[in-house]
Parts: sequence; structure tokens; C-alpha cells
Amino acid sequence: MVSIQAKILNSGADYLQYEQVSVNQCLLPITSEVDADGHLFIGGSEVTSLVARFGSPLYILDEVGLRKACQQYQEAFKQFYPGTAQVIYASKAWSCLAVCGIIATEGLGFDVVSGGELYTALRSLKELGLDPEGKIYFHGNNKSPEELRQGIESNCTIVVDNWWELEQLAQWSDQKIRIMLRLTPGIECHTHEYIRTGHLDSKFGFDPHDLKKLFEFVAGRSHLNCVGLHAHIGSQIFESQPHQDLAKLIVTWQKQALSYGLQIQELNLGGGLGIRYTEQDDPPSIQSWVELVCQGVIEACQDLGMSLPKLMVEPGRSLVGSSCVTAYRIGSSKTVPGIRSYVAVDGGMSDNPRPITYQSVYRCVVANRMTAPLTETVTVAGKHCESGDILIHNARLPKTEPGDVLVVMSTGAYNYSMASNYNRLPRPAAVLVNQGEANLILRRENYEDLLCQDLLPERLLESK
Repeated sequence: MVSIQAKILNSGADYLQYEQVSVNQCLLPITSEVDADGHLFIGGSEVTSLVARFGSPLYILDEVGLRKACQQYQEAFKQFYPGTAQVIYASKAWSCLAVCGIIATEGLGFDVVSGGELYTALRSLKELGLDPEGKIYFHGNNKSPEELRQGIESNCTIVVDNWWELEQLAQWSDQKIRIMLRLTPGIECHTHEYIRTGHLDSKFGFDPHDLKKLFEFVAGRSHLNCVGLHAHIGSQIFESQPHQDLAKLIVTWQKQALSYGLQIQELNLGGGLGIRYTEQDDPPSIQSWVELVCQGVIEACQDLGMSLPKLMVEPGRSLVGSSCVTAYRIGSSKTVPGIRSYVAVDGGMSDNPRPITYQSVYRCVVANRMTAPLTETVTVAGKHCESGDILIHNARLPKTEPGDVLVVMSTGAYNYSMASNYNRLPRPAAVLVNQGEANLILRRENYEDLLCQDLLPERLLESK
């Protein structure tokens, strides 16, 4: 076996081997290996055998990589922050019982943004016998009254996003409600406009110009136990300066809040660290990102004469994104002379909507031809009835045949979460691999599943 430890170079079968790597900087999961026959293994399992056993498309999640990312975050905070720190998983990246279970057993908390995500996190913790107290933070810009009640009854920390939500909570004065306030920092960063959340023109968070009114309102409601402030600038970010600016700003807000009598001791700086989707991507390591955030908060506290707060971050993509791949079977192909060649796979925009939604770029390999020379440049197309259903443009691949297994890298974040049944395609299965063992964590939907919510009105049945 040849260990490829996640970074593939451009030249065919030329791989770079290294052990000490930040998980978010990997293309393939960190346990990836290639055998003498040129077959790809992940977590000790051969990818083509997994496809034969579980079908395709298939999400393959490397448990070692996911756990390693959790550990790298926590170890970095122990190294760089002398105060209390908490890492919280942004579960919108991939919310299912198994992923939440791994995250929970590594000691992380949960950021949830809906009643469904909350229910999933709670169910996972319950089945593992873990106490959810103090571990779940309920976000969202339009939580329903039912969701707010669900969060309160579950003893979540409610991250209050706007005045409408705050006024609803103010009316429920029969019990103490633990809250944080989400503020819009007005910090720009270079990422796709749909995942940029920190600029002032954002649907998220209180306007910073309303701080006086906001702090006075909360201070006047004794049942609202405001423990902290939250701000987030977006995701898939490689820059350092926006995070430094955010640290300084949120500590300044904390000092202002204290002057209104709010006992704010927790600061949540969100997440946003990017991952590698292609060889050209160069995200900071988890360690260097954590060091940057910690230094920013420490320096701001020193400058303003503040004690260190409980520091929190909410990574999602950088925890789970790089440790999962999606495996497809190759089917038809087509060459348009002088223009391009297409290779089609048995999935597409229903299992990975990010290319058509965000123009996201991915890298792929052929799992059963890992050592073959790269002789073709092709466009990898999905099977959906949409001309825009293209997974990868200008992919460099060996010569392929129908039945070959194509692997698209870095698909752990927002792929299953955003999957759909477009064209009535059942959603794929997902397996967790570790030391040669493969466990099904999401079963493949079937055609009956597609109809399980469908109803025929009685009048149609009566008219036959």
C-alpha cells in the first residue's frame, strides 16, 4: 500500500506523502491509500468494493479524519488560549445521528439552526447516554415560536438573531432563558456572496447601530440570562485579517455590554475556516487559524483591560468536509469535436448541489485507476435533466470505461445536507469507514421512500 495522506499533485500517479497534516488542508481523507493494482482505499476499505456492496452514488466518511479534525481544534485551543474555550460543531454542514455521535464523543458542542437539527443532536446524545446540558446553541434568523419553545425546553442556549425573536422571548417570563445575542460585524471577506454573513447588508444579526437600545432592552428583562455575544463573517475563508478584526470588535462590544449590567462572559466568533477543494486552494491550517483567533481575543482584552472570556468557535466545513468523498459509477460519454468531451456519472446535482448553486470547484480521481496516466480532459456531468448539472469542468482523468468508479473529493460539508430528490432520484447511502470496517450510517432511499409523503385525494380515487 502507498499512503497518499490526502494531497495529490498534478502529475498522474505522483503523490506527496506526509504524516503531520491539518485535516482541512487535505484533498482525500487522511487514511487514503493506493494498492499495487492502483485501487483506492479509504479507512482500510477498497472504494470499488464499497460501491459493489452499498451501491452508488455513495458518500464515504473517514471516521479517523473526522475525529482527527475535532482533536486538532481542541488541542490548538489548549495550546494557544489560557482561558476556557469550547468548540461547537456547525451541524448544518452534515446533520445525521452518526456524525453527531462522533462529534459528541469527541467532546464538542452543537450549533443547530432548526428544530430538525436540534432533534437530531438531542437524539444522538440520548442514544449515547450523554447529557445535552450546555452543549447546544440554537441559531437561525427566523425561528418559529414552536422552535423557540423546543429550544427552551431542551435547555439550549438561544442565539437571538433579531428584534422579533427577542420580543417573543421577552413575553415568556415564566422561566430563565439562556441567550446570546448575534450581532452583524460589518466585516467583508472574500468568499461567495451566498456564504458571506458578516457584512452589514446581511439577513443575520442585530445592527451594531442598535447596541444601546438592544443592551438596555435585555438588561431590563431579568428572565433573559444573556451570557454572551456571537458574530460570524462567513465560510470558506482563507484570509486572516477579517478574523483579527472580528476579535477586536466583539471584545469591544462585550465591554460595552458590561456597562449596561449584562454579565457577558462568553464570546462566539463563529467558524468560517476554509478547506482544500483543489490543489490551488491554500487554506490556513486548523492550528494556525485557532492561534490567530486566540491572539486576536487575547490582545483585544489586554488593550481594553478585560479579563479573558470563555471563547467559542463554530467550525462545520473544516471539521467534516475533507474526510468524506462521493463515489459514482461512470456511465455514458460523449465527445463534441473541437469543443469538449463529457463523462456522465449516476448522480449529480441532487447529491451535490454546490457546483450549480455556488459554482463550486471539485477535484476527482478514478478509484480503480489511481496509478494510470492522466490522458484525458473531460467534463463530468450528472444524470439530471438540466444542462447545468455539471459536477466538474476540465477534469484530468485516465481513459475511463463504463462501470469505473469516479471519486469526488471533499464532499462532507453541505452535500448530503443539501441533497434533494430532484427528478425523483432517491438520496444516496452513506458509510462510515474505519480500519477496514464499513458501517452504513444513512441507508439509500428507494422508490417507496419517494412516495411516503404522497397522497391521492379521495375525489380522484372516487372518479376512476
